[in-house]
Amino acid sequence: MLTLPSSVRVYMASEPTDMRRSFDRLASTVEGAFGFDVTDGHLFVFINRRGDQAKCLFWDRTGLCILHKRLEAGTFRRVRDAASGALHVEIDAAELSLMLEGIDLKGAKRNKRFRRTPRKPAPEQPTPS
Repeated sequence: MLTLPSSVRVYMASEPTDMRRSFDRLASTVEGAFGFDVTDGHLFVFINRRGDQAKCLFWDRTGLCILHKRLEAGTFRRVRDAASGALHVEIDAAELSLMLEGIDLKGAKRNKRFRRTPRKPAPEQPTPS
């Protein structure tokens, strides 16, 4: 079971990834295609075409780490589909844990939970003249 702090966001690639890729090529995918800085501390998940391997790339304050899992039977099931044209989708840490354990969440019903949305900056007030 993975336990991640609430500040860590989990992003999963929507397209299959070549599992021969290692630190540098996965990091360049995160920075180039996804538009994120790999050193921000978030977790990035990649699944191969057959769906039997997954790699998680993350920065642990001193360097890049890869968690690589290969299933002996069965396949990983994507938690949710990305929007049309999107290269990645954000998932919860709990969804990642369940996916890595082989639990298919397609038919699961999710109860509504509170989620903080980013605040919009206040509009600038005109200065009196």
